[in-house]
Amino acid sequence: MARFERYRHGQFSWVDLMTPDPDAAASFYGELFGWDADATQDDGGGAYTMFRLGDATVAGMGAMPDEMRKAGVPAHWNSYVTVDDADAASARAAELGATPQMAVIDISVGGDLAGRMTTFADPGGARLSVWQAGQHVGSALANVPGSFCWNELCSRDPEASARFYSALFGWNVQAPDGDNGYREIHLGNRSNGGILPWQPDMGDMPPAWTPYFTVENCAAGIEKVKSLGGAALVGPIAIEPGTFAVVADRQGAVFNIMSLVEPDGDPEP
Repeated sequence: MARFERYRHGQFSWVDLMTPDPDAAASFYGELFGWDADATQDDGGGAYTMFRLGDATVAGMGAMPDEMRKAGVPAHWNSYVTVDDADAASARAAELGATPQMAVIDISVGGDLAGRMTTFADPGGARLSVWQAGQHVGSALANVPGSFCWNELCSRDPEASARFYSALFGWNVQAPDGDNGYREIHLGNRSNGGILPWQPDMGDMPPAWTPYFTVENCAAGIEKVKSLGGAALVGPIAIEPGTFAVVADRQGAVFNIMSLVEPDGDPEP
């Protein structure tokens, strides 16, 4: 079992869902990934759901605020990168051209500091959150069925995105690989995500980070998504690490599922 007790600066460590219907979403993901949903509340009165796979916390969920719904913001998944200092990361992101979406805040539960976080929109418009760990380090599992295994940015300017994130997190973004111009992100000697260039056939898809979740079998996962009222959008597509597909839940939140050829559970980048 690939358990993670810590994440290093610059490493993806957490994902959570913003949805207008938490009950329906909990049912959907419970059936799809075998997650149990534990409702919690932070010390400021904010409601939050922790998704667990067995005894391991693997993802989170929040109810979409009314103002977001009224503004037409769709249900979506958020990706988080661990940082040593959330304030410093927020200031550096702004220096590099990002737009802050919220102030850095403390998240405390039961008097214990879970962590500090903020969210920004990068210069291309894609939203990303940073997490300075306290008691909550991030997902206790990764790269195994029912947990996240990858995070990917769809960018209309991949070169600019690579420069921004390399300067912010110290990522080494590799040169484009293949005809589609895909760039793999490295942190130390490990892969840490990817940057996919926007293509015309993607239509009006906005720049966004999207998580991948591991499944035992991608084709079976697609059928399960559809049987639960979700949608299959792209795939299955076989690539070197495995087979993936782009799907959406019942509320329209887009994510990816992937069956890995060789799951890698080493927590060290």
